[in-house]
Amino acid sequence: MGAVYFYHLTESPLEDTLPMLVGKAQGAGWRVLVRGRNPAVLQRLDMRLWQGTPASFQPHGMAGGPHDDSQPVLLGVDTPADGFGCVMSVDGAGVTAAEVGQLMRTCVLFDGNDDDAKAHARTQWKALTDAGCEAQYWAQDMGSWVKKAESTGA
Repeated sequence: MGAVYFYHLTESPLEDTLPMLVGKAQGAGWRVLVRGRNPAVLQRLDMRLWQGTPASFQPHGMAGGPHDDSQPVLLGVDTPADGFGCVMSVDGAGVTAAEVGQLMRTCVLFDGNDDDAKAHARTQWKALTDAGCEAQYWAQDMGSWVKKAESTGA
C-alpha cells in the first residue's frame, strides 16, 4: 500500500514546486499523473514543465493525445490512475483511498494562502486517513520542507 503526502505551499508557488516533485518521482522510477480540475491550470503547468534548462527538462504531455500511454508524465482532468506509480493532485482534484493503495505515492499539493484550498485539503486528509491510508503532511518553513504530521493509517 502506498502513502499520501500533503504539501502545504506557503513560500513557493505550484509552478515551482510541481517540477521539483515530478523530478523526484521520476528519479524513483515512477510514471506520474498530474491530476487537476481546471484545464487552464493544467495548461499553465504544461507550459511551466516545458521551461527550464535542458538538464531539468521533464518529458510530458496533456491527456487526450495519441501517446498518453507512453508519456512519463501526463497532465489531465479526471484521468484514471491506472498505469501510474504516482498521482499528484493539484487544484483540489480528488484522490481515493483505493488509488492511494494501488500507487507508490500520492501527492496532494495545495495553496496555503487560499482558505478554501486548505479546508479542502483538511477534508481530504481526514477522509483518506479515516479510510486507513498512511499519510504525511509537509509544510514549507523558511525555504525547507518540514514534516508536520503523520498518520500510520492504522
